[in-house]
Amino acid sequence: MQIVITKDYEAMSRSAAAVIAAQVIAKPDAILGLATGSTPVGLYRNLVAGCAAGDLDFSHITTVNLDEYAGLDGTHDQSYRYFMNHNLFDHVNIDKANTNVPNGKAEDPDAECARYEALLKKLGPADIQLLGMGHNGHIGFNEPGDAFIAPTHVVELTESTINANARFFASRDEVPKKALTMGMGAIMRARRVLVVVSGHDKARAVKDAFAGPITPKCPASILQLHPDVVLVGDEAALSGLLEAGVQV
Repeated sequence: MQIVITKDYEAMSRSAAAVIAAQVIAKPDAILGLATGSTPVGLYRNLVAGCAAGDLDFSHITTVNLDEYAGLDGTHDQSYRYFMNHNLFDHVNIDKANTNVPNGKAEDPDAECARYEALLKKLGPADIQLLGMGHNGHIGFNEPGDAFIAPTHVVELTESTINANARFFASRDEVPKKALTMGMGAIMRARRVLVVVSGHDKARAVKDAFAGPITPKCPASILQLHPDVVLVGDEAALSGLLEAGVQV
């Protein structure tokens, strides 16, 4: 695992964006696995700037997103399709027909998960899979549990995840209670995994994931088994690793 420690959020965003930019330049028709949430916003801002400057070309790129809230249409301002359009797709020269996000409004969520899993297998492994991390160690919406779940699936969100996401909604009651998420199979098939973390509130999760046992109680810990992981985080988020004696 490669660990990149940065001074602050902005430096983390630039460093992580550089990893994805290098992939886009090296392979113009790459498959990018993308993530949502507050942490990647700065990264996407840097990619948009790179495209505007003429340094990056997304015209032949394909994307696959990790997850989507069950019950939210792509036009809902808290849906992850909306997030991706607003933060990246609307501002770069990507063909939206080549951008893939689970359909949160599917009448049969399980059938939608099966469709998305088949699509992921048809496209093949992502050249790079971007991940954030939840406070409980979740990646995508793979929540702590008794087993790692391989395929795309419907998940009941934990109270901690609902509470963490409540700030994005008018009230906690409006936060969806279920989501459709890429499973561990597709994440672990990615050729490279890029994890981005920021802030003291993520320090414990990062420590548990990369300096603790591999357990579904901390879903991100499975990344210890991946052959090519790049962890980019600011000093605050990586402080737990430093305390555990991990070399960075």
